[in-house]
Amino acid sequence: MIKGYLDRIEDKQFAVILAEEIKKEFIIPVKDLPAGSKEKSYFEITIENDKIISMKLDEQTTQTEQEKVDDMMAKLRYRSKGSKFKKN
Repeated sequence: MIKGYLDRIEDKQFAVILAEEIKKEFIIPVKDLPAGSKEKSYFEITIENDKIISMKLDEQTTQTEQEKVDDMMAKLRYRSKGSKFKKN
C-alpha cells in the first residue's frame, strides 16, 4: 500500500492525487474520493496497472501532517513579529 495526497481539485470535477513514494500523479473523478476527503488529505492507495484501484482516507496522517504545517506557520509568524529596528 502506498500513501497518496490530495493536492488539489480541478474544475470541481477532478482530484489530483500525488503518490510521492513512486513519484506519480493520478487524476481521478471527485466522485471516486472517499467520504470526508478534502484538499491536503492523505490516503492509503492501492495501484495496479498505473491506476488507483482502491483508496482509504488516512485521517491519522492527515492530522499529523496538518499539525506539522500549523506548527511551522506559528514559528514563522512568531519570528516575523520581532524586528530589531524601530519604525518611524
